Amino acid sequence: MGRVAVAAIVSLWVVPVSVLVNRVVPEPYMDEIFHVPQAQQYCRGDFRRMIFTRAISSFLDICSPAILRSVNGVLAVICSVLVYEIMTLLRPRVNDRNATACAVVLALYPLQWFFTFLYYTDAASLTMVLAMYLACLKKRYWISALLGALSVIVRQTNIVWMLFAACAGIIDVTLLSGKCHVKVADIDGSINDPSQPIQKNSNISSNLRRRKNNGAVDTDEIVRPTANILSSEMPGLLDEIKAILLTSWHMKWDISVQFVPFVMILMTFIAFIRWNGGIVLGAKDAHAVSPHFAQVMYFGLVSTLAMAPVHFSWGQATRIFESLWRNRPLSFLQVLLAICASFLSVHFFSMAHPYLLADNRHYPFYLWRKVINAHWSMKYLLVPLYTYSWLSIFSVLGRSQKRIWIVAYFLATAAVLVPAPLIEFRYYTVPFYLLMLHSNVTDNQNWFLMGFLYVATNIFTMSMFLFRPFHWDHEPGIQRFIW
Repeated sequence: MGRVAVAAIVSLWVVPVSVLVNRVVPEPYMDEIFHVPQAQQYCRGDFRRMIFTRAISSFLDICSPAILRSVNGVLAVICSVLVYEIMTLLRPRVNDRNATACAVVLALYPLQWFFTFLYYTDAASLTMVLAMYLACLKKRYWISALLGALSVIVRQTNIVWMLFAACAGIIDVTLLSGKCHVKVADIDGSINDPSQPIQKNSNISSNLRRRKNNGAVDTDEIVRPTANILSSEMPGLLDEIKAILLTSWHMKWDISVQFVPFVMILMTFIAFIRWNGGIVLGAKDAHAVSPHFAQVMYFGLVSTLAMAPVHFSWGQATRIFESLWRNRPLSFLQVLLAICASFLSVHFFSMAHPYLLADNRHYPFYLWRKVINAHWSMKYLLVPLYTYSWLSIFSVLGRSQKRIWIVAYFLATAAVLVPAPLIEFRYYTVPFYLLMLHSNVTDNQNWFLMGFLYVATNIFTMSMFLFRPFHWDHEPGIQRFIW
């Protein structure tokens, strides 16, 4: 099995489905009507009107839509191999067969799978972010920063994921590398005896990791916490932050050398924003930054539905309840605050973009009309489901990740989604992949059920796209359903 097997299996559907899509829809569709002509200009050597978010082409003399789309097919295969590499790095004791199966299932994730066959930037964006993250996990921070710069060229919001990778690297260096051997819950005595080993049987939940010679993270050797993020048995978030700050001070020169490329890219990006007048290129009015906090709620629900066998099971619901009950009343107060925040988000910061209301080619159009906006009370009735979704995400991540990592992940996800006024499930792809990679789902039955769910969804959405076209009275041409 392994990398070759993953690439071969993914190619088995990328090639025939690409041929089918190009045969049924040979002309550019939807956003491709902007992307393809621009890429064809680059193919002719005309870079005068270059827009960096779309600077992806094969640089051939003749760049037909089919050839340009094939670039994403190749990237989808590369992306699946990167997922395999990350999974084997995070879980080195998982055998090749299971790692291969997990990578293949993730390659079937409906949002990423669908846009593999159109000339969109999603495949390139995810591939660059995963390559950057893989380099960071291997502690090749300069290479990671370079790949991060390329990911930002593909999509500007990837600057957030570059900073997240840098934060994850700093957490790894300071808390998980074993250099400081800190009891995070008792930080006052930290960094005094860095040579003292950490015993598995000791009462330490700092989640320290032992490294293999190749730099892989041996997550099977992690001293895993027994409770989720809401549990008071784990070291407090403030203790972890204090540990990071103290250790960073002792390692300040090493950290400065390793992570200075990320700072340089961030400064360059800030200069770009000042020069461009904002982060958005192209239709700035349609993508104006807005406080769309409800996006975080939507992401939580969509992601848990995509991992339904993991999150919506009796066992998971029982674990969450037991954890809340064990840590009452503090946990009840936290849940109450989460529900209140969700209510405020959907009441004051739930936005209906004009594109969402007018374009019936997108599935969010129907979800908004038939579900979220079906009745004035519906968006409030969904709040408990939003809250449960995030509690479940925190619970799953809390079994293998430190609190500071989970907080960094949540803030990065919010930083990407909140400014986006339009509900686009494509925006959820990168945070969803990171969630899946770090959820440590080991039950083969759950992977099988998720794979079945993805395949069924893909068959439906691609069939609707290819074989259920329709027409608008006010505009000529064929219209098709799309994510």
